[in-house]
Amino acid sequence: MSAKRSTSGARAAVPAPEAGTTAPATGDEDSDKPSRTAAASSDRKHEVLSHNEASTVRSISDAVVIKDGEPFFLCPPDGQIPTDGGHGYGLYQHDARFLSGYELRIHDVAPDSLAATAAAGTTAVLELTNPAIHLENDRTIGKARLAVRWTRALDGARGELCDTVEIRNHDSDDVALNIRIDLAAGFHDIFEIRGLIAPSRGTRREPKWDGNALRFVYDGRDGVTRTLTATFDRNPASRLKAGATFELDVPGRGVASFTITFRMVEDVQPGAAPIERRSPARTKQRESQAGSSDDGRAAPRGDGNWRTSVKSSSLLLDAVLARSFDDLDLLRGELDGLEYYAAGLPWFATLFGRDSLIAAYQTLAFGSATAADTLRLLAGRQGTKVDEWRDEEPGKILHELRIGELARLDEIPQTPYYGSVDSTPLFLIVLAEHAAWTGTLDLFRELADNVDRALEWIDRYGDADGDGYVEYSSASKGGLANQGWKDSGDSMVDARGDIAEPPIMLAEVQGYVYYAWTRIADLFERDGNGDRATRLRDRAKALRTSFERDFWSDDLGSYAMALEKDHKQLAVMSSNAGQVLLSGIASAEHAASVADRLLAKEMFNGWGVRTMSSEAVAYNPIGYHLGTIWPHDNSLIAVGLRNYGLDDGVARIMTALVEAAADFEHVRLPECFAGIERAAFEIPVRYPVACHPQAWAAGSIPHLLGVTLGLRPEALDGRLRIVRPHLPDFIRELEVRDLAVGEAEIDLDFHRADGPTEVVVRDVRGRLDVKVEDAAEDGHDGHDG
Repeated sequence: MSAKRSTSGARAAVPAPEAGTTAPATGDEDSDKPSRTAAASSDRKHEVLSHNEASTVRSISDAVVIKDGEPFFLCPPDGQIPTDGGHGYGLYQHDARFLSGYELRIHDVAPDSLAATAAAGTTAVLELTNPAIHLENDRTIGKARLAVRWTRALDGARGELCDTVEIRNHDSDDVALNIRIDLAAGFHDIFEIRGLIAPSRGTRREPKWDGNALRFVYDGRDGVTRTLTATFDRNPASRLKAGATFELDVPGRGVASFTITFRMVEDVQPGAAPIERRSPARTKQRESQAGSSDDGRAAPRGDGNWRTSVKSSSLLLDAVLARSFDDLDLLRGELDGLEYYAAGLPWFATLFGRDSLIAAYQTLAFGSATAADTLRLLAGRQGTKVDEWRDEEPGKILHELRIGELARLDEIPQTPYYGSVDSTPLFLIVLAEHAAWTGTLDLFRELADNVDRALEWIDRYGDADGDGYVEYSSASKGGLANQGWKDSGDSMVDARGDIAEPPIMLAEVQGYVYYAWTRIADLFERDGNGDRATRLRDRAKALRTSFERDFWSDDLGSYAMALEKDHKQLAVMSSNAGQVLLSGIASAEHAASVADRLLAKEMFNGWGVRTMSSEAVAYNPIGYHLGTIWPHDNSLIAVGLRNYGLDDGVARIMTALVEAAADFEHVRLPECFAGIERAAFEIPVRYPVACHPQAWAAGSIPHLLGVTLGLRPEALDGRLRIVRPHLPDFIRELEVRDLAVGEAEIDLDFHRADGPTEVVVRDVRGRLDVKVEDAAEDGHDGHDG
């Protein structure tokens, strides 16, 4: 391991409290504010240019993806992974790509793709056939006379990918096929593949044969020797430097097959730090067999993670829900014995504070176990000191954790990295929402110290200049220029399209803080600390007043995206204003205006709400955060619309996203897709390097369903409110079974005829007051959140 990177020359450090001298933090009292200065303009320019997209590699929008535990694998539908690099396909483990090239040829001809699926999550099946193949003896294998089935199965416990290629001969004559396999093993770190860093490399040894096994070895600079061994189940006719050829005899009207097994091994050399593991609970994952249950309900059952199941009159909705739960199970990881949702494949296959929290929040109606584990996991890694390289501060919730070679060498700050301005308030929000569903303060009490530290971070470090707003401006030369969920370097711009100057105060983050204060205040009051609850509510009220004054733009008819240096508005119409509604910080009058803007053509493209208005100077429908559609963003906006009684907008968003899912492979919503108008192609346009699956995209439709049904848990009071249930037009009937609210379970039926959606309570097991409310009873002033 190298010595810790010096941060000399970076911004002035935020002073840390002296050990043993600081009184217990309360988080809502006045405190001395540490100074915070902006990064140098040259550093910021570098950050902007090097963090403006998910990846610089070629498109992976067609990728077939499988995962089992830590390892995951993705390839194009034809199975061929180019050996020349420049793409994101391959076999990954622990932030490194072991297998980076894998090409199969039959008589030097690549088979043609017919179909591909990865429905089981850990296994992919590719169906191929042959173009016309001309043999040396003037014989020709006619087009589509060979059926090639390529089955690829991951075994995460063994670190293995097992490939079986079965070739069926549809001709009556026997045929001897020459098979050629070419391989490449780069062992590159995920940050190198994404094009974000170009470090010096370790030593890649020459591939070596040992019998039928071809071994690739890389001696990393981090003291880990990474090995990929490809074992063939038959003797090669020729052993190539990085591949093999062999003969495969296929009888007429018969079948022949061969198998290649790839095994990944990491040997930590003496004196090097051990590799931190992020393996999921495989037993739970295998037992759950995520997907539709025996009675056709769109939710996995039986592993303790998913308690609630759904069945509707819409086959499409049921399919999208089943895929959502499959993907969430696929992304479920384990660290420190606790479960979380990895953010997405392939770029973000790790713990992310913001992403993992939002995915947990989205799925609380279907099970609370992963949310509780995620909160405990993040609490255990909460910031403890000021570390500019990692943007760490006391009480701050982490952004991203990496364990690959670059992280182990401290050449990137993700060890973990804390450059997220919103993870900390989101931590508090999810904790409060967990209590609302489970009906217990046990977790709140268990994490009491972490709550105190998170509140103090908001007050002291998040609002470093004491202006009442939480802001960011990175100190780390290796960190993110932007630290909200729109964290690409060019996402924060002013009305002229110029890059914003830090410190930057995001509109939705002020809402998150408002929401966190009000929700946590309720828990303090229930726990007997009424004075503290009152102080937090008073601060929330003051924040709401100043927010309305400083963020509202009459010219936009909406809230500004953010404030930049000197409190100048970034007067750009964006989805940030939609997420403001989530928190209830907006006035009812302004919320209605924001909704009108969000659902107008400039923002709503027919598939969802764009991240930025098509009328903005910086708009780009395939810019990562400059006009794309993000499903999770839309699901959070829908909560806000619901809060203010704007139910038609919720139905429009849900309908659009479900219909969009129908046009993606395996009805899987990706991380994001292009903001191009629906009318242009009548299918959603792919974002080239979007993650799929992505946790918060997978959580979007389950979350939208709960929002649409009007489910508002108040388990601490033994109550479930069902507020203005409003099924979209494409759903006539819907059943919810085993919905857990506190210690009770409830079965519900929803019916929509020509009028309002009706609710029937089928069964309640345990003590639970169920209250169905119409618009008049609810009041929808935005404060229910």
